Amino acid sequence: MRFAEGSRESSGTGRVGSVIPGRYPAASPENTVPLMTEPKPARLGPLPALIFSSRWLQLPLYLGLIVAQGVYVVLFLKELWHLVHGATSLSEQDIMLLVLGLIDVVMISNLLMMVIVGGYETFVSRMGLEKHPDQPEWLSHVNASVLKVKLAMAIIGISSIHLLKTFIGASTLGGLPLCGTSEAFAAAEAAKAAGWLAKTCSDFTSTGVMWQTIIHAIFILSAIGIAYTDKLMNSGAPVKHARPEGAH
Repeated sequence: MRFAEGSRESSGTGRVGSVIPGRYPAASPENTVPLMTEPKPARLGPLPALIFSSRWLQLPLYLGLIVAQGVYVVLFLKELWHLVHGATSLSEQDIMLLVLGLIDVVMISNLLMMVIVGGYETFVSRMGLEKHPDQPEWLSHVNASVLKVKLAMAIIGISSIHLLKTFIGASTLGGLPLCGTSEAFAAAEAAKAAGWLAKTCSDFTSTGVMWQTIIHAIFILSAIGIAYTDKLMNSGAPVKHARPEGAH
């Protein structure tokens, strides 16, 4: 049977409704989708708003760390110039110490970046980097606990570089006088008179090397303790299984 224009048609749901040619069916409560609106944030009282706004007092601290980052860039370029300028005259040990110094500057710079970006994101305000193509991988899941562990690991890395530099320089223990002593000044004068340009004194002592090793071991134990504490805090309570209906 052929229906004329304006006749009543049955919809896909079994309801019968009128259809106007060239237009959509009139909206009804049954087919209307409610709009999803985000709830407005609660208005804070004067005292809570003042306390919460005090987090912006940390902003000058992070800006100061950015200035410190620039100072380390200058230091890196200075050490790099020394390395390039003395590439043909420095000994292998001196070059190794300069390279370790460059790595030390880079690791301290990385530590500064973690404190600046992670600290600002955690304690001051969000930066909205969720969809940014250059967002650091570690920043996607950063919080106060994760930041503490990462900072502890960075400090261990910096301490390892310093300890390695100490071990390389400790090869002169017992063979050269300690810098700043009368023996060191006498050795420097003798070397200058003989035209010897090598180092004539040592900056390390057996006690200093021992304490630096102990402090490095304490750093490692502290990082292990922080990571273990964080694991205990993040481990949730065991999941309780629901009791089946009818069970007594």
